Amino acid sequence: MRTLISIVVIVTGLTPAPASAEPSPEGSADHTAGSQIREHEGTGGLRTAEDSPPTDGKVPGMDVSSHQGDVDWKSAWDKGARFAYVKATEGTHYRNPKYSQQYDGSRTVGMIRGAYHFALPDRATGAAQANFFVDNGGGWTPDGWTLPPALDVEYNPYGEICYDMDQAAMTAWVKSFSDTVFARTKRHPVIYTSTNWWNKCVGGSVEFGVNNPLWIAHYSSKLGPLPVGFDFHTIWQWRAAGHFPGDQNLFNGGFDQLRRIAAS
Repeated sequence: MRTLISIVVIVTGLTPAPASAEPSPEGSADHTAGSQIREHEGTGGLRTAEDSPPTDGKVPGMDVSSHQGDVDWKSAWDKGARFAYVKATEGTHYRNPKYSQQYDGSRTVGMIRGAYHFALPDRATGAAQANFFVDNGGGWTPDGWTLPPALDVEYNPYGEICYDMDQAAMTAWVKSFSDTVFARTKRHPVIYTSTNWWNKCVGGSVEFGVNNPLWIAHYSSKLGPLPVGFDFHTIWQWRAAGHFPGDQNLFNGGFDQLRRIAAS
């Protein structure tokens, strides 16, 4: 089922976006969804509530990682957040130490939530990273409260922006990750990316939009063009800081549609 998304969050009491962490002993930092997109593409200069996208018919939400620590989920709910994505893993070495508080806490207050994985395609195969993700929080159950697992694939934090892979190799990597998650969970993963990165590094040889919902990062009051291979978006990460902890998102549909995505 295809469901669109456009997420809006009123901007008051801005909290700055977390800086990228220093590399860990395992050779990678804890990177957040969009941390490298913001570094390469900027944040769009949004400053006030007037810069917000239109919210009519959309569901506001958020995404968090260990950078947000113990999230006050009741406060986020009271401010209007109704769904959340929580970082679970990165590469094949990193697990979010705050995952349980964030993933379980969001569900406790009534949010629909899901888990995401920050990809490092030059560190391990798509299948290996998908298995690590599913084994460490990236599963799915048709309970109406669990969003499909999500793959965060964006600019390389450590070198050449496409991880020294051509489009054919990167496409194969993403497909391997997606196919493995589907084999393990019976859900195709959401793909989180930016249009600029995707069009340069993946391209359009495979129509991922047929099976994979799109979570698009674009920091503006207007969405802009979608990545090649996608005709619509499901979630829009439109701002890196604002009303809720973490990044600000909009689901491209109503709450009933959000529940249906979580159920089937």
